[in-house]
Amino acid sequence: MKRLLVHTEKLEFKIQNFLPHKADQVPNSKSTPRTPDRQDKPLRRTIFSSAVGIDITTSSSSALLIVLLCPASISPSPPRPPSSRGLDLSLCTAPRARDPARSSSVAAAAMENLISLVNKLQRACTALGDHGDESALPTLWDSLPAIAVVGGQSSGKSSVLESVVGKDFLPRGSGIVTRRPLVLQLHRIDGDREYAEFMHLPRKRFTDFSLVRKEIADETDRETGRSKQISSVPIHLSIYSPNVVNLTLIDLPGLTKVAVEGQPDSIVHDIENMVRSFIEKVVCCANQDLATSDAIKISREVDPKGERTFGVLTKIDLMDKGTDAVDILEGRSYRLQQQWVGVVNRSQQDINKNVDMIAARRREREYFSTTPEYKHLAPRMGSEHLAKMLSKHLESVIKSRIPGLQSLITKTIAELETELNRLGKPIATDAGGKLYTIMEICRMFDGIYKEHLEGVRPGGEKIQHVFDNQFPVAIKRLQFDKQLAMENRSAEASVDAVHSILKELVHKAINETHELKQFPTLRVEVGNAAFESLDRMRDESKKNTLKLVDMECSYLTVDFFRKLPQDVEKGGNPSHSIFDRYNDSYLRRIGTTVLAYVNMVCSTLRNSIPKSIVYCQVREAKRSLLDHFFTELGAREIKQLSKLLDEDPAVMERRTNLAKRLELYRSAQAEIDAVAWSK
Repeated sequence: MKRLLVHTEKLEFKIQNFLPHKADQVPNSKSTPRTPDRQDKPLRRTIFSSAVGIDITTSSSSALLIVLLCPASISPSPPRPPSSRGLDLSLCTAPRARDPARSSSVAAAAMENLISLVNKLQRACTALGDHGDESALPTLWDSLPAIAVVGGQSSGKSSVLESVVGKDFLPRGSGIVTRRPLVLQLHRIDGDREYAEFMHLPRKRFTDFSLVRKEIADETDRETGRSKQISSVPIHLSIYSPNVVNLTLIDLPGLTKVAVEGQPDSIVHDIENMVRSFIEKVVCCANQDLATSDAIKISREVDPKGERTFGVLTKIDLMDKGTDAVDILEGRSYRLQQQWVGVVNRSQQDINKNVDMIAARRREREYFSTTPEYKHLAPRMGSEHLAKMLSKHLESVIKSRIPGLQSLITKTIAELETELNRLGKPIATDAGGKLYTIMEICRMFDGIYKEHLEGVRPGGEKIQHVFDNQFPVAIKRLQFDKQLAMENRSAEASVDAVHSILKELVHKAINETHELKQFPTLRVEVGNAAFESLDRMRDESKKNTLKLVDMECSYLTVDFFRKLPQDVEKGGNPSHSIFDRYNDSYLRRIGTTVLAYVNMVCSTLRNSIPKSIVYCQVREAKRSLLDHFFTELGAREIKQLSKLLDEDPAVMERRTNLAKRLELYRSAQAEIDAVAWSK
């Protein structure tokens, strides 16, 4: 007998190993004889945990296997006080049954519904692109309880899975055989017929499980090519049989130490990262091979009390005569809060001879029931008991996570809908739909622009400031001779000032029209069309404004000139020359009169020019800012319309991904709501 001493930073423990001195001896003569091809097989020590490790081989014939069942990332709901009907978070598939047999059948049906529910959600995740990988999208996959099976390359985990299923269906060979995650969903059915279905072949049933093995290999090659690359996109396989329990397992690529020919140097880290991405999610139940003390350390960090760890000891039948694993199976060597399970796997010779799995299970049961050391443990030994134990635990985990999962789904749906609304609707494919989309977006822009002019939104008040302050002050500051000149520029300056404000409001309206952000080309076109319209309105406004000035210049009120001779007749000396009459006081009198007249004209212009500007620019901008653009749109072909709606590719991809993810969450919500839960 030897002991394997495993050290970690905070943990030192010993695992007993029972080393056979004679390879062909077994502890009990009634046990299955050892086949020659297994005589020199080294020990494979495996631990099912959330750590990543590598196979450790010794000369022993037993292997240590631990199953770590991690809780979902959603916190379980706090216990509720019993309701008036005495129900607490149970499936309302039937009233409380008084008959124990009926109660048992109802509970069994409820548990089947639970695992079936998670199976449907997992399949929906894969179909809609949610593989649990890191992305900018919310993931439902990571919130679904599951059991991930991880082991070192060629560590024999295929034998464990096939023992649970009862069928030979997994690809075998040297090197990395499993190169994509395999989501294995087991469904217990009535009847004798056994068959398998792949999600990517929904209408095809496989009754020959050798073809299942071939399809797994072929589907792997379709995704990764015939190279030895790996992919995180899972394959979904459902097996229906009366000989299985309702259970879901995820088989992951085996861990390896070195890259082989045809593989990149990063393959070791790539596989390790993929494994970690599955088993580090606390929602996962991770099955991991023990290889190094680092694996023990990580598993202890995840489950330091061993509350969620299930230990499995394999190859017990190969131990030396006089040795046994009772101390381990009874939890004295390595204590766990869950029970240890011993498993007897098929030999390679049995596999080569296609020994029936039912016969292998029967031999396993016989071994434990007839071996004196394990006879008292026989009811909880074997792969059948392991499968039932894992299924029961998975069911209880799923049941405790459903309320939190419902809350997560509801919250995520609201977030996805909000972002989709922000990104806008997808683009129509026909010309009429495209034209309608463009017109609607332009109307939204036009409406926002009008709100700025009408004072609903800020910015329009600047126009009033031009008329109330800038224009009157500019007129007052003009020199007298310029007020009389045709080259008067104050009116034109007011037109330009209003034009600048209107253009500024166009920029604001474009930025505030959320739909225009979706289409950069249309955004530019709308802006250019608006600016061209404002330029035309500015030119027309200048013409009208200058006409008003021309009107005042072309007609003078000369009553005071007519009065001048009359005044002379009344008070002047007719014998004096006409030039003698225009003395300084008389000229000052004329100047005062002319100035009064000029002020009267300026006052008139202060009122008429703003009216003209508002009429020609502000009013027209509100009425027909995009009229010319609309006229041109009607004559454009579908290619030109498509160019206007040439959306940012990143936005298009984001919207498509969000729509798929929203479809997934709504589907999940419908599936969960289809099962009535008591609150």
